[in-house]
Amino acid sequence: MKNSWSIIKWFWDVSKNLRLQTILNSAIGIITVGLDFAFIWATKLCIDIATGQPRLTGHLSNISPDLPQHNLRFAAALLIAIMATQVIISFSRRWIAALLGVKAQNQMQLGLFRRLLASEWNGREKRHSGDVLNRLERDAGDVTGVITETLPSALSVVTRFVGAFIFLYSMEPTLATLIIIIVPFFIIISRLYIRKMRKITREIRDTDSDIQSIMQESIQHRILLKTLERVGTMTQKLDYTQQRLRQQVRHRTLFSSSSGAIINIGFASGYLLAFLWGVRGMHQGTITYGMMIAFIQLVGQIQGPFRDMTKFVPIIISAFTAGERLMELEETPLEQEGEPIKFVNGAGLRLTDVSFRYDDESRYILRHFSFDFPQGSSTAILGETGAGKTTLIRLILALLKPTEGKVEMYTDMSSEFRVQSDELESNNSELCTQHYALGVSPLTRCNLVYVPQDNTLFSGTIRDNLLLGNPEASEEQMKDALQTACAEFVFTLPKGLDSRCGENGTGLSQGQAQRISIARALLHDGNILLLDEATSALDTDTESRLLKNLTQWMRPHQTLLFVTHRHAVIDHCTQVLRLQKIVD
Repeated sequence: MKNSWSIIKWFWDVSKNLRLQTILNSAIGIITVGLDFAFIWATKLCIDIATGQPRLTGHLSNISPDLPQHNLRFAAALLIAIMATQVIISFSRRWIAALLGVKAQNQMQLGLFRRLLASEWNGREKRHSGDVLNRLERDAGDVTGVITETLPSALSVVTRFVGAFIFLYSMEPTLATLIIIIVPFFIIISRLYIRKMRKITREIRDTDSDIQSIMQESIQHRILLKTLERVGTMTQKLDYTQQRLRQQVRHRTLFSSSSGAIINIGFASGYLLAFLWGVRGMHQGTITYGMMIAFIQLVGQIQGPFRDMTKFVPIIISAFTAGERLMELEETPLEQEGEPIKFVNGAGLRLTDVSFRYDDESRYILRHFSFDFPQGSSTAILGETGAGKTTLIRLILALLKPTEGKVEMYTDMSSEFRVQSDELESNNSELCTQHYALGVSPLTRCNLVYVPQDNTLFSGTIRDNLLLGNPEASEEQMKDALQTACAEFVFTLPKGLDSRCGENGTGLSQGQAQRISIARALLHDGNILLLDEATSALDTDTESRLLKNLTQWMRPHQTLLFVTHRHAVIDHCTQVLRLQKIVD
């Protein structure tokens, strides 16, 4: 587990965008405490006037002077006004929570989501996507809740405790001192409680993530489970994990209930002490009935904060665990940031003495590999499974960094490149006389157009998917891209471009989905087109027609790379790269 102070510092950093709601809730909480004390005082005033309380002697005589009977109307009106103000404040608090609460959680989720998408990808993700989603949903909600709701409530609780103690001490110092004796006992119990609860809560959160991962994978691959007749297996796996979660929850409930019972004994003792103290004082004539009621209420105001703290402790522990889990997501370093570097007149690729393996214990995928993809060329990349074809593409995309060697993007000395930016004019360029070759990085990725081998269509319309390639593409441009990608079938659909497809292209065949993915890539203005087994689901005739269209679509300075198992692609390429699997 992470150090508590590092988590607290993280909470302080992420609270910057949440402080408005936190401050408003804190202010409302303190006002509510003041109104509660005013209500106690007004209640005592009404009772003392109504009962015609006698003149007291001793140190309480100044606190409870003789009150004329005609002040009863004023006291009652004051009591009503305080109650009405309490209702208004309560309404305001709910309104603030409704307006700002969801916004606060959305802001945190948006920031984490943006950071995850901008972080480096290492090809071997440590966390399941279900676990990541669980952290973005549950943990982000817990963190925003504790910052915007729990901490302001804790501040009002402390204010209530201090104010109630001073109020009670002003009336009966001895009773206030006796009631406060519970504090050291509470602190000792809390320290033991927090340490144990934090461990249990972490276990529960991890199991909850496992449950979401099982459900997500099973739903995503339900067709495979049906064909393997393993629906029951996954159901049993989910049931077992849920049983583990129930056992952990029972363990936490038993522990928290036992701890709460011990603390409640102390609270009950405090109430009993206040009641007996008040009865004794009334019997001796040293306090009024209104003061006894005030005693009991103030004891509740003193002990109430401790009772609330027993409720806050699990929430704070849960938020600490959530913060720790979100900090783990942020540990993945961000990709290089800056303005994208766009080569205007095309680009080639060069790999020089490149070696790569995923970690020190795994085998080399590539070793001392060199190859040139000249500007304007088309290359077929062949090789058996595990030879490194997809790894090569990821190196070119700068998703992975070579263990040794360098991967460069280059252009002719006479060409130009520009830095793309919303703040710069589109023709802002400079002659590439000194930096004609650049190491590939996230900044050079704007020159690449990638079509992966998996189905990558998003749920929505075909138009929505095509516009991901170019949000400003015209209807004519989309039609041209679909024709080049041999996806004319879209025009025969009842709704054409506005036809809907489900998650991962549900409703379309694999071949149809691949062709739409290629059309989307063609709409993206790039110099180098990378197709990773992007025609694997196409029949021979359609593939041949598509390859012919792509070679005709190429401008003289554009470069094509085909990762494929099909030798028919060779006929449409200017060079061939055959990769061999490295055997240590």
